[in-house]
Amino acid sequence: MKQNSMNRNNPDKIVNPVNRIASFINSMRLVSVLKVIFPNIIPIKPILYLLFFGLSIQSSMGQRTKEINWPKTYTDQLFHLTEVMVTDVASPPVAARIYAYSTLATYLAVKETGATFRHDTILGYTYLNDHAWQLDNPTIFSPEFAAIYSMLKVGEAIMPSGYLLKEKQENWIQTALKAKIITKNSLQAHLDFASAVASQVIDVAKKDGYLQLSTLNRYTPQEGEGFWYPTPPAYIGAVEPEWKTIKPFFIKDLEAFAPAPMAAFDMTEGSPFHVQLMEVYTTANELDDEQKLIANFWDCNPFKVEFTGHMAMGVKKISPGGHWMGITGIAAQKATLTFEETAFIHALIGLSLHDAFISCWKAKYDTDRIRPETVINQNLDQRWRPLLQTPPFPEYTSGHSVISRAAAVVLTGYFGDNFSFIDSSETYFGLPERPFPSFLYASEEAAISRLYGGIHFRDAIEEGVKQGEQIGKMIWGNFDSSGKATESESK
Repeated sequence: MKQNSMNRNNPDKIVNPVNRIASFINSMRLVSVLKVIFPNIIPIKPILYLLFFGLSIQSSMGQRTKEINWPKTYTDQLFHLTEVMVTDVASPPVAARIYAYSTLATYLAVKETGATFRHDTILGYTYLNDHAWQLDNPTIFSPEFAAIYSMLKVGEAIMPSGYLLKEKQENWIQTALKAKIITKNSLQAHLDFASAVASQVIDVAKKDGYLQLSTLNRYTPQEGEGFWYPTPPAYIGAVEPEWKTIKPFFIKDLEAFAPAPMAAFDMTEGSPFHVQLMEVYTTANELDDEQKLIANFWDCNPFKVEFTGHMAMGVKKISPGGHWMGITGIAAQKATLTFEETAFIHALIGLSLHDAFISCWKAKYDTDRIRPETVINQNLDQRWRPLLQTPPFPEYTSGHSVISRAAAVVLTGYFGDNFSFIDSSETYFGLPERPFPSFLYASEEAAISRLYGGIHFRDAIEEGVKQGEQIGKMIWGNFDSSGKATESESK
């Protein structure tokens, strides 16, 4: 593991005044000895000045860094990427991919500067385990600054409106200088290292299959009963039908995480499918206020539109993955994690969400199942509309159920069972805070919200939870109960 001045940013290893004085006295003794040996060579006053000045800078920078709430700072900077995703109307799987690579950059930046983590590895269990990162040991004293800057640089590169992050990058520089996180003299070295990290992460992203999506066959709705078809009000075409071709980080075989077979389309009264259909119809027509609140809290539909006359207006919504990245930041702040651990858990959740979406999207387009709204309009009530707008992709399995459970399992493994928190992820979008006794409880509510919203059948929800549970356990299962990985990331 590489070592440098990372200890300066570890609150447990900040140089205290007593140690600082002791170091200075020892330095004076050394200079005195040298003065005796080399009386005509060693100018004592300049050396003493430089020693004292260096120790003062070390202590000052350490105290400044210690005062900073790094989990909040990290969360605030990451939210700048979320804002751009909302502007770009990034689809749920695309948003997860952006979070994965941007948070990977922060993790890589602190790892390469010699940081130690509670858990030794992330990359060791991904396909990047043997990847040769061409990064020189940096001469920087704020890995935190470089890590956040690299995150903003990756976001700039992989989002259509990423240029909006240029202003945020400049703001971060000015914030860091003002807070004395870095100095003007050291700024360029930090920027160079951050840019090198971002460049290598971007190179990896270019090879995951995303750039080839536009060359694949376009989706065409199938003829016949039970297959997905675009839904009101905007009748948007199928989103990311070939997402299963994107390279996952942890999953080696997508078939190993395929859900159980869904109920076959059958409108015979009493058939498993018909029973589920009537449950959606009845539940959606009899919602109480709490169920409506739950449905709206977990809506997270970036494709929602509202019509005024003939004009369609997009409604700003966070993605499902964005919601769980928000929860991760809230938990990191409550647990008062160090910057290193904040970077670790965000990267782990980012990569987990990415894999969970790939698995879920494969199931969606393999089954190509019709949405409840379409069946109800065709067979029960032509004017019926669900509480939530139906997202533009097939129904089975429920994306919220899969990715929420996967994230909750990993977060529970890291923070522990019954880690209560207040979810304020949606306040920016006009929804109230909501308390949860645990991550798993939150994931269960996210799953059932899709039934309340009228956009999923029960088997898609329940099997989606199982699918996410399997993915989450596979990822977190790479770590043993002691908190250390069972194999080393270092080669």
